Amino acid sequence: MAKNQDEETLASEVLEDTGLEPRVYELGFHLDPELPTEEVKKEYHAVREFIASKGTIVAEGEPEKIPLAYTISRQGASDAPGRRDFDSAYFCWIVYEATAADHDEVVESANSDTRIIRFIDLLTTKDAARHSVEMRELSLKTPEPVEEPETAASAELDAALENVVV
Repeated sequence: MAKNQDEETLASEVLEDTGLEPRVYELGFHLDPELPTEEVKKEYHAVREFIASKGTIVAEGEPEKIPLAYTISRQGASDAPGRRDFDSAYFCWIVYEATAADHDEVVESANSDTRIIRFIDLLTTKDAARHSVEMRELSLKTPEPVEEPETAASAELDAALENVVV
């Protein structure tokens, strides 16, 4: 019996080493902020369809324009030489399950796409992806606290009056 278990362990190690066993990956990417809204949607769906052709989509976050934490400077494409600076971008992410070979094709495609200004590709789990989706939905449902200007001004006035020396 122990021999069969050792053979199964060896077989699973060979599958992992050859990349035949599907794994879960997350591709997060920034699209060019100067693209028209329709072009952003088309580009996102093109990336999504390519990934779907190579594996199974687990979760996703559609494009959302965000300010970047720092400026990204990138060399332009061959048809538009020179550097471009980006202070904002459309952020999207797609979690997918694929084999190592298919994953390599997805990364190569993202790297050659001139509309993607930066991307990151991570090894993840289905549970982590689902948790991200749940947290995003929860944050969208929770209203942001709004401080009324009159209350803030009143609090500042009260604090200033307390410090007045007569």
